[in-house]
Amino acid sequence: MIVVIDSGISNIGSVMTALQRIGAEAKATRSRAEVEAADSLLLPGVGAFGDGMAALRHHDLVEPIRAHAAAGKPILGICLGMQLLASESEEFGTHTGLDLIPGRVRRLRPQAGFRIPNIGWCGLRAREDASLFAEMPPDACFYFVHSYVVDCAAAEDSAGLLDFGEETATVAVERGRIFGAQFHPEKSQDAGLAVLDAFRRICETPQ
Repeated sequence: MIVVIDSGISNIGSVMTALQRIGAEAKATRSRAEVEAADSLLLPGVGAFGDGMAALRHHDLVEPIRAHAAAGKPILGICLGMQLLASESEEFGTHTGLDLIPGRVRRLRPQAGFRIPNIGWCGLRAREDASLFAEMPPDACFYFVHSYVVDCAAAEDSAGLLDFGEETATVAVERGRIFGAQFHPEKSQDAGLAVLDAFRRICETPQ
């Protein structure tokens, strides 16, 4: 069972539909008790970092999420959900994150010929051993809508890179059984479903 955190910071309908398409058993909740009991978590989100953390605090979910990760149970953050895994963000001030992936969320740097926010289909370069991209075809593209990215404190936590003009940005993370995708897998057609299916398989694998 993949427990999808519905903290009010994302329209989770498309996420639930995508999980259904890959045959994953999933339920949406904002109940602390259900998050505490979960074997695996998926944290979606859209919007600003500060609002996302405020929503998690409002539903008393910050410590259960941290405890879940500390227990070695799998968690996947997507879009804003990936950013919330980081230690802190500079978006509209400085905000403390879940601190599951040491690092800082910062704004994409302006590049000639590239728009911010970055909206649309982009390829990425996956780390060779990245679990989420084990079945990714070479020409896979994913759908992005973002202005901010995570700078990982440890290079080995970066699992996928996006070439954005002259800069290289981390758009996927992996640290133990903690995973993040800056793109929207639920909107990325077959490539996105492959990523979600990889996470499903991880959830079904004993520690």
